[in-house]
Amino acid sequence: MTTVVHTHDTTDSPFALSHLDSLESEAVHIFREVAGEFERPVILFSGGKDSIVMLHLALKAFAPAPIPFTLLHVDTGHNFPEVIEYRDRVVAQHGLRLHVASVQEYIDAGKLRERPDGTRNPLQTVPLTEAIQQHRFDAVFGGGRRDEEKARAKERVFSLRDEFSQWDPRRQRPELWQLYNGRHAPGEHVRVFPLSNWTELDVWQYIQREKIELPEIYFAHEREVFARSGMWLTAGEWGGPKESETVEKRLIRYRTVGDMSCTGAVDSDATTLDAVIAEIAASRLTERGATRADDKLSEAAMEDRKREGYF
Repeated sequence: MTTVVHTHDTTDSPFALSHLDSLESEAVHIFREVAGEFERPVILFSGGKDSIVMLHLALKAFAPAPIPFTLLHVDTGHNFPEVIEYRDRVVAQHGLRLHVASVQEYIDAGKLRERPDGTRNPLQTVPLTEAIQQHRFDAVFGGGRRDEEKARAKERVFSLRDEFSQWDPRRQRPELWQLYNGRHAPGEHVRVFPLSNWTELDVWQYIQREKIELPEIYFAHEREVFARSGMWLTAGEWGGPKESETVEKRLIRYRTVGDMSCTGAVDSDATTLDAVIAEIAASRLTERGATRADDKLSEAAMEDRKREGYF
């Protein structure tokens, strides 16, 4: 007797999820899972595109109710003004509560020392970890993606941190079938990455689909910049440019934003979402590889910082 097994191609099914729908569904599930497992979650929100998408997903996950999380931003004091203005406007628009951990306050108090190169990104770790301890956050959402950098590619969606906020890759837990283990001892917490499986292109296509507003810094604009280490940096109080570095006005945009001292711009004439998406699709460099000087300090720069408590 022959058994005939009928298979059905579901790719054209009206019920099949698109690629972006699948990513959105996964992220929404993660937000709801954290809300059910943890007591004091917090979302890292800087006004950068990944944190903007993350907040948008959180708002979707709990609509029409407000999101059950507060926000946290580790402010280096050297952020782009356009991004800080956007951050404050979005927080007010949605009636959210924002905690700001200031690197400048730690420097003024003598708890941190300014680096000779003016870069403050590595100085974020202490204010971040102390804010987590002070407010007893047990789950901290971050916008990190696996495609950004090889150390971030090692992360699970739920990444356990010890009582000193340190990361040990050997303590990573399996996450088969989207089952997430949030168990942690007192003093420990979990870093959560809802965008782990997204790419930079996914983020931009989702922004376009959802009509999400972004700071104008992400689109091409004329700006005074100077060249250093193969990147275009914006002059500021952090110490640039040096006498040997010439400031010039160029048409640029930013693929990622962070501390002005280590975030480079790229030459671009992309003033629309369609143009940005086309530009990214053609790029062969990751956004951090092309524009973040702090990741070029060594081959293991990001992993070393993550072990110390950085995101």
